[in-house]
Amino acid sequence: MTVASPAIASNGHGVGVTFEDMHRWYGSVHALNGLSIDIAPGEFIALLGPSGCGKTTALRALGGLDEVDQGRILVDGRDITRVPTNRRNMGIVFQAYSLFPNMTARDNVAYGLRLRGVDRAARKKKADEMLDLVGLAAQASRYPHQMSGGQQQRVALARALAIEPSVLLLDEPLSALDAKVRRQLREEIRRIQIMIGITTLFVTHDQEEALAMGDRVGVMSAGRLEQIAAPTELYDRPKTRFVAEFVGLTNRIPGTAANGSVTVLGANVPLLDGSAHSGAVFALVRPENIRVVATQDGGARVAAVSFLGSLCRAQVTLPDETLVVAQMSAAEAGDLQPGTAVRVSVLPSPVFAVAD
Repeated sequence: MTVASPAIASNGHGVGVTFEDMHRWYGSVHALNGLSIDIAPGEFIALLGPSGCGKTTALRALGGLDEVDQGRILVDGRDITRVPTNRRNMGIVFQAYSLFPNMTARDNVAYGLRLRGVDRAARKKKADEMLDLVGLAAQASRYPHQMSGGQQQRVALARALAIEPSVLLLDEPLSALDAKVRRQLREEIRRIQIMIGITTLFVTHDQEEALAMGDRVGVMSAGRLEQIAAPTELYDRPKTRFVAEFVGLTNRIPGTAANGSVTVLGANVPLLDGSAHSGAVFALVRPENIRVVATQDGGARVAAVSFLGSLCRAQVTLPDETLVVAQMSAAEAGDLQPGTAVRVSVLPSPVFAVAD
């Protein structure tokens, strides 16, 4: 794919976006419940959460495709809460490519410019620049049915950027693609976003996408923002039970909490803020923080082994019948087979603990 010059950037700089105490009701459903987020100029924010959590409602509200019942939306310091959609200058890419089937890739990309009264020569020049940016210069004359799903979504991205939007909105744009294309395209989207510096709001239910792409990731549940943080902080230091259980894989291992730590599998492990801090608890331990060593006197047994390329996950049954998952390199898992006796321990990384 051709790496285009930043000189053809959409706007060359980002703008700040603020969601201020936003509420949205659909009948009795409180789709947005006091949502407040400050997005820095040029920042890539990924909103993550289960279906119905409010993430798409927030994106649609920013794009002017939905209203808020209470609260404000500011873009570059200007209140746009009641500004019509066509005056917000947002670039939007949806899950469905929404290309015009009777138009070439070039004409699809140029469509928004045509609506804005840009002359034919300037439209063609800009469309060709955007197609080059997304690596489709050679496909400019093709129609949607002549392109793959990944190529069609690149055209949709080019079309969104061609109008030089203030903010780029991405609503589950990769979910209709197969796994390999999805990984490739998410890397391209992130590269382009960094290159042109456009403020971006990305909505997804895919944790891997959110953690791989976002400068910060906001986790939503029932219309509320549970936590927003850099991917590593969100993963390593969840602040609520929902985030701890929703983001990544976790093992629920019985333990006893006291004095800011929990005793689990014989180890004393620090507790994260927000945890249950006393009595019988379940420690939520990441698979990569569990160590498994084959030994004849081990009290645990390997139940199954799954190889994931360079990584491996082993399901292990503890003496009390608790099933835990440990993650390690494929080389470390070489001697593990179903039935192998093992000793299981926990690394001293801080964990979140729940009472039930």
